[in-house]
Amino acid sequence: MAGTKGSKYYDIFLKHKVWLENINGHDIVGDGKFELLLSIEELQSLTAAAEKLDISYRNAWGKLREIEQNLGFAIVDKSRGGKDGGKTTLNTEGKKLIEAYKEFLSEIDTLMHDSARKFWAKVNE
Repeated sequence: MAGTKGSKYYDIFLKHKVWLENINGHDIVGDGKFELLLSIEELQSLTAAAEKLDISYRNAWGKLREIEQNLGFAIVDKSRGGKDGGKTTLNTEGKKLIEAYKEFLSEIDTLMHDSARKFWAKVNE
């Protein structure tokens, strides 16, 4: 909230979005794809990650393929089913990517909170 109840900015909010894209402007990771990668890391299964996020397996597979194509390298290791079923896990590059991105988002949120507080203080003077 931007001001006290009754102020002209009371119902106005400052929002931001952050994502990674390659030099050609193709999306690599944003909110949805990041959630997919986190779910793959947690569940070690693309099928389970898709179910958790309430998206189709085809949609999840397409997002993962798009991430890897736009990065130019693989970030998951896949093994096909068998008696224990298949597995999809983040490889070393995938783990580094989500950990760094998670830390980056946390820092951005802190900076945005501080900047928003200063912004609203100025417009509410």
